[in-house]
Amino acid sequence: MNQPSSLATFGSGCFWCAEAMFNDLRGVLKVTAGYAGGQSPNPTYAEVCDGQTGHVEVIQVKFNPQIITYQQLLEVFFLTHDPRQLNRQGHDVGEQYRSVIFYHDELQQQTAQAAKNRIAAEKINDAPLVTAIEPLVKFYPAEPAQQNYYLNNPDQPYCQLVINPKLAKFRQKFAPLRKV
Repeated sequence: MNQPSSLATFGSGCFWCAEAMFNDLRGVLKVTAGYAGGQSPNPTYAEVCDGQTGHVEVIQVKFNPQIITYQQLLEVFFLTHDPRQLNRQGHDVGEQYRSVIFYHDELQQQTAQAAKNRIAAEKINDAPLVTAIEPLVKFYPAEPAQQNYYLNNPDQPYCQLVINPKLAKFRQKFAPLRKV
């Protein structure tokens, strides 16, 4: 029997970090690192990192909505990066690291806007939310070396120094949503 599935596409800084966290959620069937929102076709990792294409590093999440909802994915998205930083996340700086939700249909657009409004109303600090909500025009999967980066490179310094601390916080905060 086939499971129902839906897609969600998020940009929240480095896609290696987001991919590692979202892969840990129950109901998530697959996470693909990639690029969206730019002008040039078939961008490469080097081009996107250099800011040459206008693309954002994103993850595309294939999920079973009977196990995890789009609303829950949005909560994880908003609470695992700083949606108030313009064109950066931590040490990653540039438009390619901007906070953005690429919606796949009108319902996702409405749900994303409602989630953004709710988070903004919580006024975590005085800075406004800069997360963009845009239609997904085209998604380009990243090169094979960028897929499952954390799982394939756990001893790499970026994984040790940046992703591990983020994963530890994520695993504590979202324990009920994690795969067993």
